[in-house]
Amino acid sequence: MTTLRLDTINKFYGALHILRDIDLDIREGEFISLLGPSGCGKTTTLRCIAGFETVTKGRLLFGSRDMTHAMPEHRDLGMVFQSYALFPHMTVAENLSFGLEVRKVSPVDRTRRIAAVLEMVKLTGYEKRYPRELSGGQQQRVALARALVIEPSVLLLDEPLANLDASLRDDMRFFIRDLQQRVGITTIYVTHDQSEAMVMSDRIVVMNHGVIEQCGPPRDIYEHPASQMVAGFIGQSNTLAGRILGREKDVYVIDTPEGQLKSLGRDGLKGEVRVMIRPENIETAAAENTLSGRVVKSTYLGGGCLVAVETPGGCRFTTNMPADSALAAGDAVTLGFAARKAWAFAA
Repeated sequence: MTTLRLDTINKFYGALHILRDIDLDIREGEFISLLGPSGCGKTTTLRCIAGFETVTKGRLLFGSRDMTHAMPEHRDLGMVFQSYALFPHMTVAENLSFGLEVRKVSPVDRTRRIAAVLEMVKLTGYEKRYPRELSGGQQQRVALARALVIEPSVLLLDEPLANLDASLRDDMRFFIRDLQQRVGITTIYVTHDQSEAMVMSDRIVVMNHGVIEQCGPPRDIYEHPASQMVAGFIGQSNTLAGRILGREKDVYVIDTPEGQLKSLGRDGLKGEVRVMIRPENIETAAAENTLSGRVVKSTYLGGGCLVAVETPGGCRFTTNMPADSALAAGDAVTLGFAARKAWAFAA
């Protein structure tokens, strides 16, 4: 069952074309992350779903219902904002009760639902505290509880961890994902943090300049990017230009400035391509593909070294090496990587 469908959504601000033909089906109970750089359209997409922005062209379907022009309060959504937007003059219980009162939920039912959701977010006993008496992580959980207590069909989160320090942000990623799986609620999460999206999502929607560059599970997005933008935005990558020469079974043979290389890629690739190799997939051992060069820089990272190598053709590659690596600037080195650890996509 599809909970949400974005059908050719377009958004204009005057002459500015912000969203361009956004097509996306979101399944019931799925955790979807909208990921991309600032200005890519991810927050505008979320606000169109919430009803805070009007859709210029296209349709927004909740199940079989066309909700394109419905008011936000009629969309059965819960939303968590980056600022949390808690009422400072209300206690935790009063913040949670507000949405239920607007929906005319009985006092008995309100008490029951508030107690249940506070237990869910591990804040039982905090009912009488004010937001100023809570830590950042506790305020974040109150904001989640307030969104969940109204029992929405879809939960929307707009960069909710941006204001937390790094260690607390890591903890909250797992807390939100675990909570979402226990509740089973369809969730759409906006972030510019690739690690958040990788840890939390069933599928990642990578956006750029108002279009969807790629949509898929985290592993597929990371290992099989559809474009240079995705390869560069998700993790570290090495890419070089090439041209398809042919195919040997499921492996492409590609002519590059560094010689012929073999790589995986989607069916139907022709002509100009880019070949991507992740740093962790490059070794100094013999392999199907080899590249020669000299070390430009070796950076110690605690758990290992990040080594930059420049080839005679002027291409630069980075590779992960053990922390005790003896490679230093100026050293000659041969890099190797397996064909199945490389990925080609259309240039």
